[in-house]
Amino acid sequence: MRLLERYPRENGREYALRVIKNNIIRLELAPGSRVSEKNLADEMGLSRTPVREALIELARGGIVEIYPQRGSVVSLIDYSLVEEARFMRGVMENAVIKLVCEMASPADILKLGENLKLQEFYLDSADNGRLMELDDEFHKLLFDIAQKSRSYLLMQNLTLHFDRVRNMALSAVKELKIVQDHQAIVEAVRRHDAAEAGALMETHLSRYRIDEEAIRRKYDAKFFK
Repeated sequence: MRLLERYPRENGREYALRVIKNNIIRLELAPGSRVSEKNLADEMGLSRTPVREALIELARGGIVEIYPQRGSVVSLIDYSLVEEARFMRGVMENAVIKLVCEMASPADILKLGENLKLQEFYLDSADNGRLMELDDEFHKLLFDIAQKSRSYLLMQNLTLHFDRVRNMALSAVKELKIVQDHQAIVEAVRRHDAAEAGALMETHLSRYRIDEEAIRRKYDAKFFK
């Protein structure tokens, strides 16, 4: 399991939740795999209580299934849940990108451009983990510019099903369009073209449908419902 540095003032439950989510998204905790409260707690240096609380929270979102007396299992990938997560993200991000077109300053556009340069670098270096982090940072920047940072955190907690498929696409799809999509979105923001930016965002968030065949071909069939 991949451990993360613990934030100052981050309590045990928050840390356990962040680490487990990160490992589920990155498939370190693969779909269908069993997870043990004790083993997770030992690896993270926590008691079992915060780990149990984190697993219960993840179970509410359907990303973990808890079986009394038998332990917990990471849920298989269900494309109906992926689509529902994408729908919610699409509604929020289309509203946000329109606000960004109105509110973005030259300094904001410069920050987005700096993020894009790093994305290009890590796309060329095939560092998928860092590329996904930069992808997340790009979208968080948009929410920050629109002054909707709390909404980003809420969305992030509810789109794990979608995020697993996003991660799979990074290694399964030969011609990734992530950076190209982001560049086009920033250009539309620069022109204050809200209609174009919204259309580009919808295309960007819907690529998982186009990529589904490649993802299923790359990954073990037992990962999917």
